[in-house]
Order: sequence, then structure tokens, then C-alpha cells
Amino acid sequence: MIRFEDVSVTYDGAATPTVRNIGLDVPEGELVLLVGPSGVGKSTLLGAVSGLVPHFTGGTLSGRVTVAGRDTRTHKPRELADVVGTVGQDPLSHFVTDTVEDELAYGMESLGLAPDVMRRRVEETLDLLGLADLRERPIATLSGGQQQRVAIGSVLTPHPRVLVLDEPTSALDPAAAEEVLAVLQRLVHDLGTTVLMAEHRLERVVQYADQVALLAGPGAPLLLGAPAEIMAVSPVFPPVVDLGRLAGWSPLPLTVRDARRGSGELRQRLAGHEPREPHEQSQAAVSPASRRSRLRSGRQPEVPAVAEVAGLAVRRGRVEALRHVDLSVGPGEIVALMGRNGAGKSTLLSTLVGLVRPSSGTALVGGAVPHRTGPRELIRRVGLVPQEPRDLLYADTVAAECAAADHDAGADPGTCRELVSRLLPGIADDTHPRDLSEGQRLTLALAIVLTARPPLLLLDEPTRGLDYAAKARLVTVLRGLAADGHAVVLATHDVELAAELSHRVAVLADGEIVANGPTPEVVVASPAFSPQVAKVLAPGKWLTVAQVREALESAGPAEDGA
Repeated sequence: MIRFEDVSVTYDGAATPTVRNIGLDVPEGELVLLVGPSGVGKSTLLGAVSGLVPHFTGGTLSGRVTVAGRDTRTHKPRELADVVGTVGQDPLSHFVTDTVEDELAYGMESLGLAPDVMRRRVEETLDLLGLADLRERPIATLSGGQQQRVAIGSVLTPHPRVLVLDEPTSALDPAAAEEVLAVLQRLVHDLGTTVLMAEHRLERVVQYADQVALLAGPGAPLLLGAPAEIMAVSPVFPPVVDLGRLAGWSPLPLTVRDARRGSGELRQRLAGHEPREPHEQSQAAVSPASRRSRLRSGRQPEVPAVAEVAGLAVRRGRVEALRHVDLSVGPGEIVALMGRNGAGKSTLLSTLVGLVRPSSGTALVGGAVPHRTGPRELIRRVGLVPQEPRDLLYADTVAAECAAADHDAGADPGTCRELVSRLLPGIADDTHPRDLSEGQRLTLALAIVLTARPPLLLLDEPTRGLDYAAKARLVTVLRGLAADGHAVVLATHDVELAAELSHRVAVLADGEIVANGPTPEVVVASPAFSPQVAKVLAPGKWLTVAQVREALESAGPAEDGA
């Protein structure tokens, strides 16, 4: 169905090809997962299937890409639209109408389908993706995750034979991600749809793949094989595979269920050991007594709060986005906001940074009211890294973005560039931000915000588009900020990040905080927000492979016959 024949792509001005000599066959009715570190060309390969590369992006494509027998060099994207449905990393760039229902119908209108067929397919897709309650909502009022589901739905309604998906679950909460992946599996198994998908959150998707295609690095040959076979050699792998490698399991598990079945010996080795908690991994610049107090659910910190909201309510039109929210964040504390798409996480962050005015209640940052504080003063109190990094990127080069960030923050020249080098090794000064991947742009935006070293740092889905190595670098940076006394609040659907990094988790539902406490207590008790290691080793409070590795190293080698 999809065939790459010795394909190389070189963008204008680039010294070397982004991808080189790629050969790949994707059979009809299979789901092939494309994996690899950020920046190795996964999005380029996906774009070549839909014809966006090179017709829209420019550059030179050598070799041949065919989809259902059509050569993408001679067929432009609109001439492939009846065969290929594409969802990119940025759903906002995908939309052409104003409301959910209109967006779902648009692709079918373009293909000239009969009205009764269109109506039936819209209803089916609304139900499949849990969008029925949002059918009349303006797309601009939806959360990032809701917009992602609409984008996926809009390419499902024309019933394409091929689906090309770039990070389709990156903005989805765990339950919504499972629903979308279940839909994709039904399309593959029941309708014979062919799916080529790139995704960094392998813990969500690898078990659904028929085959995995690995791009290990720039210029590296593409490896194609069964998921377990590729995961054994891949430089990127989910926590359950990491745990299997650590424990020496063979074959490597791809699912929590498989790992639990083989975890008996590991459980015995861990007996009598307690995991070290995240707050012990980042030595916050506050007293031990203050840290212990702050980590108790519902207790106020003994040191002055960096951010505090009380009785907070926010209305957006007819939608009550937040109601009766109480939350206090102390210096050196990392708090993860979790909850379904549309629960109010982004609205709470926007309120703390002054972009949204409360309907009632109070919000204070460093003792100041955010929406009444001038920009130059506010930037030294709080910084927000939004879901859409382009909102912070205006210059033509990385160097210019960094110079502007240094100037705005009153920082020494080179401060921002040093942060970029730590977070994004190998990015040249003259690189245009639009030429970066979604994850790279997000990391550049983070470096710009961090340049001012605000006492309160807010991050909205900070690992969207990041591979595991980039996520590990982010964790190191944020732990360092917490150790220096900065407070960090992150809204995330990444349960693995919350387990690795946060001291405390606050769960929102329908605009209210329904749980607020130390990370192990909240996530282990929640099937939706529990990381893979916790599911494998429950009822113990092990959250990460790092905790398990540390415990095994302290316990010494396993005894023969154990």
C-alpha cells in the first residue's frame, strides 16, 4: 500500500539529507509504528506519504514514494486526498472551519459525497471519538486534546485507505488516547485501513503495532521488524521495556500484562526496599520540615507560597472552566496538574500568568495579582511555556530568539543560548524555528522562558513531541530549578513524567480539584494516571525504573535460584 524506494529528502539550504536511502514497504491493513529520536526525519517520511514533502515543504525528494500505486512526486496532496488522511503534530494548522461538526464534514464535502452519507459518517465519528457533546462548540474554545480528537475525526470521516498520523496521542489524556488507539485498531483489523504513525509515547502505542520501523539517527539505515525485535535494539523504548531489560526478561514485555506475569522474581528482590520519592531526588532549597509539610495533602506550606489560588472560578462564555479551586505551591516544589482533556488545567495556568481574569476568587503570584501586573514585572515573577510554542517564537533564527530573550529578561548575553545548548544539543544558531520539529520548538520556548529564571514556572504539556532522551534532559533542568527554590507547575497527560518528576499531583475534573496529594499516593491509586512501573509492581509504590534500578543496586546481585 505504501512503498519507499531508495528515498532521500534534502531541504533547501541543508548540507546533508534529512533522510537518506530509505526503503520501506507498508502492507495494506497493517499499523506500522515509526520510532526514533527527535530530529531524525520521522515527520519528513510521513509528509512524503501525503505529498506534503516536497510539494508543500520544498526541498528535493529523490527515489520514489507510492501510495496505492500513485507516485507522490507527480500527485500533489489534493490528488491524494481520497486515499490518504493526514493528522500532523499541530491540530490548529489543520482546521479550516469554525465548529466541530463542520470540521468533521469538510473533507467529505471536498470529495463530493452525498449529504446522507456525510450525516451518517459525522454521527459515527462523533460517537467513536467521544465528541458528541462538543458538536456545536467553536474549535477555538476547545482544549488542545479536544482539538486533537477533532483533527483525527476530520480525517476519519472520508474513510481514507491510508492514515498518516504524527504524534496522534501527544495532547490526549490517557483515557482519550486509549479510545483513539482502539478506534485505529478497529479500522486496521475490521476495514483493512493502512496506518503509518510516528509517536514518542511508546508506552501507549507499541503494543498496537504490527511492525515497528526504527530510524536510529541521521543517516542510519531504517530497521523494520516485529515490535519486540525492534525494541530490543532501539535507543528509544517505553518504561516497561526498560524494566524488562533491567530485570533480564526474555522475551521483552511490550505490555503491562506481560510484565506482571514475569515479575515474580523481581518482586522478591524488591521485598523490604522502599522507593525513593521524587522530592528526595531534587533537594529543594527549603528546610526538610517545610518539605514534609508541603507534601501532605491539603496542608499549607510553612514557607511563603510562590503561587496561591483560593475559591477560584473562571467562566468562558457558557462554560464554567474552573470552580472552587484552592491550590498553594511553595518554593522548590514541583506540582503536576492532571485530568481529562477540558478539565481546566490550561485555564488554571493561564490565570496564574495573567492571561485569564478570574470570575470570582483570588489568584496570587508572589503576592501580586497576575492580571493586574504589568508585563515587565510579571515576567520576573512567572513564566509560561504554552502548548503551542509558536506563540513565543517570532524571530528568523534561534540566535535571534535567544538574543531577544536575554534582552527582555535583563540577562547576560548568551544565557538563553547556553540553555538551548543544554536542552537541544547540535542546533545551529542560524536555524529557523519553523525548521525545528514540534518537540524542538517546544524546548526552544522553554529555554526562552527560563532565561528570566522566574520564581514560578508554568508548563503546558511540556513533553509533547519530546523523545525519551529530551524528556530526561528536561527532568534534569526542572529538578535543578526546584533545587534552587523555583516552583514548577506543569499541566500534563504524561503519567511517566509526573511519576518521575513531581512532588505532588493535583487532579482536576470538570473544573474542580478532586485529588491533591503526594505523587505516589495519588497516581498508584488511579488506574488512569498510574505509570507503567506502578501497574506492574502494584500494590507497591514503585513509580519509575530509576527507583527499581537504585533498589536493586543497593540489594546486590540476585542469588542463584531466586
